[in-house]
Amino acid sequence: MTDSTAKTVKTPLTPSTHTTPPAKFSHGVRKGNILQVAGQVGFLPADRSGSGQAPTPAGPTLREQTLQTFANVKAILEEGGASWDDVMMMRVYLTDVDHFAEMNEIYNTYFGEQNLKEAPAARTTVYVGLPKGLLIEIDALAVLG
Repeated sequence: MTDSTAKTVKTPLTPSTHTTPPAKFSHGVRKGNILQVAGQVGFLPADRSGSGQAPTPAGPTLREQTLQTFANVKAILEEGGASWDDVMMMRVYLTDVDHFAEMNEIYNTYFGEQNLKEAPAARTTVYVGLPKGLLIEIDALAVLG
């Protein structure tokens, strides 16, 4: 593949920790030095036993689901050759306005432990369209190199 071809190739990303998407979309896509992580939720890593078990939320609490969601976003970033330091923008969707303060505390602690050079831009919105039991969804845009 030539340098100019590499810049135009769109590569779908599905880490081994994730289930195959149920429709025609990707968990993430990299094109050139841009990596877009699709909205991720707090599902536990995929069951590879062949049991056909549906994805399972990490737990009922916002903390459990947020930490698992971060892990799921990170897995896609790494699959595409990126890290948290490459993230330019994160969008957080909560299902309850009362979760803002707790999510901010979890976010600050998590990213404080990641030793980021600079924090990404971020936006939080309340969105009620997530499947029952899910409290948070996060997507991210990364620029590599």
